[in-house]
Amino acid sequence: MRKMLLAALSRVLQGPAAAAAAAGRTGAVSEASRVVVASRNYADFASEATFEIKKCDLHRLEEGPSTTAVMTREEGLHYYKTMQTIRRMELKSDQLYKQKIIRGFCHLYDGQEACCVGLEVAIKPTDHVITAYRVHGFTYARGVPVREILAELTGRKGGCVKGKGGSMHMYTKNFYGGNGIVGAQVPLGAGIALACKYFGKNEVCLTLYGDGAANQGQIFETYNMAALWKLPCVFICENNRYGMGTSVERAAASTDYYKRGDFIPGLRVDGMDVLCVREAAKFAAEYCRAGKGPILMELQTYRYHGHSMSDPGISYRTREEIQEVRSKSDPITLLKDRMVNNNLASIEELKEIDVAVRKEIEEAAQFATTDPEPPLEELGNHIYCNEPPFEVRGPNQWIRYKSVS
Repeated sequence: MRKMLLAALSRVLQGPAAAAAAAGRTGAVSEASRVVVASRNYADFASEATFEIKKCDLHRLEEGPSTTAVMTREEGLHYYKTMQTIRRMELKSDQLYKQKIIRGFCHLYDGQEACCVGLEVAIKPTDHVITAYRVHGFTYARGVPVREILAELTGRKGGCVKGKGGSMHMYTKNFYGGNGIVGAQVPLGAGIALACKYFGKNEVCLTLYGDGAANQGQIFETYNMAALWKLPCVFICENNRYGMGTSVERAAASTDYYKRGDFIPGLRVDGMDVLCVREAAKFAAEYCRAGKGPILMELQTYRYHGHSMSDPGISYRTREEIQEVRSKSDPITLLKDRMVNNNLASIEELKEIDVAVRKEIEEAAQFATTDPEPPLEELGNHIYCNEPPFEVRGPNQWIRYKSVS
């Protein structure tokens, strides 16, 4: 302590030149540290690593997905950035909703990021995805920029569907939403798979629904049709353990959702591990492409928020339960630990990604809160695709809107 005081006094007595020199030395050390980190980014990392993953439970299958998964450094960084972006986007959505900038229904996806990311990287861009109303993560994974998603949530013209869809109705190429009616997207997904088969395309459709929708009669009707016609449809139940505020044990006599297809083969997968989801989805897609008909996946996952923004999420489960899942099974933390422990990335590099993601989210939020709302005359647009313009009746017979495809 005495030496530190004497050094400080000496610098004061010597004037600004000494202080500048000291600052220069500090800057040089800081710059040297950045150079070391940067050089490590390109040199000392492994190019890939092999991981043991949890074995899937099987139904009517003799063999399942591999219990080992190879992940390259580039893949790991991509998975990490994508999941972190979805997490931050959902947290920003929570903030904007509480500020009453986002209105209406809003179902957040944080905690379930490994599901949409693992599924997306296992299929081709030409394959098809349809899901329920917890849709933001899938929309981003399918290629829609964050700014367009947040602008859609705030009802702005720059949103991915021009501000007219909101939280539950987002679409892009080969992605069909975003459906607000519980379970209604499942027959639609089978219809998309039927189109793939009818037109002779080697494509599959991932048809997602939650455990809350799993008891719907229309789902079982769809199973039957898909099996009879051998449709290339991967039925996926995202089991986050609660349908709204009701636990699966209280809602279903059988919680083995992967067996619900009966005559359709099924897999139960660790939905908190992006590599487990990826390998299972690859297996399921190859099964469908081989012409064997549909297959069913159950992804065991967890949502950190309530069912929707109107649900605090702690009246039917405890804060301790949520915290335990966060501490033991968080999908981003699991991937981060794997990458660091297997020399695929450094803590510093992943922190740089975190900083870049936060900046991207803030810029997207700024756009989503300043972009103009769509004008009233565009209300009737985009009802049909590639059709001549026509008139749409408004709230009464004297008000008409022109609809442009």
